[in-house]
Amino acid sequence: MLQTAFIRENREKVIQALAKRNFDAAPLVDEVIALDEKRRHTQVELDTVLSESNKLSKDIGELMKAGEKAKATLLKEKTTQFKEKSKELGETLTTVSEELLQALYKLPNTPADIVPEGKTPEENVEVFREGDIPALFEGALPHWELAKKYDIIDFELGVKITGAGFPVYKGKGARLQRALITYFLDKNTEAGYKEYQVPHLVNEASGYGTGQLPDKEGQMYHVGVDDLYLIPTAEVPVTNLFRDVIIEEKDLPVLCTGYTPCFRREAGSYGAHVRGLNRLHQFDKVEIVRIEKPEDSYPALDGMVEHVKTLLNELGLPYRVLRLCGGDMGFTSALTYDFEVFSTAQDRWLEISSVSNFETFQANRLKLRFRDKDGKNHLAHTLNGSSLALPRVLAGILENYQTPEGIVVPEVLRPYTGFDIIN
Repeated sequence: MLQTAFIRENREKVIQALAKRNFDAAPLVDEVIALDEKRRHTQVELDTVLSESNKLSKDIGELMKAGEKAKATLLKEKTTQFKEKSKELGETLTTVSEELLQALYKLPNTPADIVPEGKTPEENVEVFREGDIPALFEGALPHWELAKKYDIIDFELGVKITGAGFPVYKGKGARLQRALITYFLDKNTEAGYKEYQVPHLVNEASGYGTGQLPDKEGQMYHVGVDDLYLIPTAEVPVTNLFRDVIIEEKDLPVLCTGYTPCFRREAGSYGAHVRGLNRLHQFDKVEIVRIEKPEDSYPALDGMVEHVKTLLNELGLPYRVLRLCGGDMGFTSALTYDFEVFSTAQDRWLEISSVSNFETFQANRLKLRFRDKDGKNHLAHTLNGSSLALPRVLAGILENYQTPEGIVVPEVLRPYTGFDIIN
């Protein structure tokens, strides 16, 4: 969430920055400024009334001590008026503050200066590419056919149990899935990230804290009876560990990692591009989260990008890194890098990770601060990244490592799987 004072003092800058997202912010920015002015004016008026009421109460006490009950009684009538006025102003302040908060929730984060202009994914900028795209043998198959051929993933059985988008992993497919999770966690903890096991459902406050709520696209599963949400990513519960927390400067940075299943409705998704593992309602992902001082957050983002590169290099998958344009970035992000693996059998790139810096946007919602050596509190910067999302990584492995004899397991995963080929 953008800070009200920043919006008020930098109206044109905010409008211009959000135009890079193709977002016409002027009406909403002006609404925020007007509501903030009304809120501040009401607060001053309320403080004045309360101050005068307190002074009057002291005067009444002095008059009662002096035995001047008649004068005290007259003043008591005024205190009743002050109480009514303060109640009215308090209610107005609550209403205006809530309206201001709801208006602020509608404003996305301002993009960093290096975010490129653009409206569509086609306008994202490729900043890095690694690995040779393998030439597959004649008769090579896409991963959903390989899954059936080797009986490692059953999409139809998932439909029977739940519905489309909920696959069942079997035998060596399940073991390969578990191997990837453990490998990613091990690499993350070796890099200094502390592992957490977190709940897979969160309350409304957590959803608002990291920016998944208000959920305009209806992509979160909502458990109505208990008013809880199935998590779309481990970013939500892990980052909310630090909601309403003040971290000492000496304890920064904070590095976290965690594995969770992720749940996304993916409403409106259909077509050939979502076949197999390409688009799921439930999938596994290992996440990394960092809390940084503002001056350290962009070097930290670069470090996260390099970390994900290491994972993909060790897996031997061809990949590229994209800097997302303003029109393709997530609501909460100031800068995002996407990683895509090339699926040889599908002849297309598949997104497998997003690494983002949110600057103070989430921290302002979370009231996540750090205390400097002088005892002053400041909003921290939050960052997160997929390290990694499993479905499309698995799709890339199955398709790029297929041979006429079977699917070869990447060497780095063999200590985790206990086998070197699926046949």
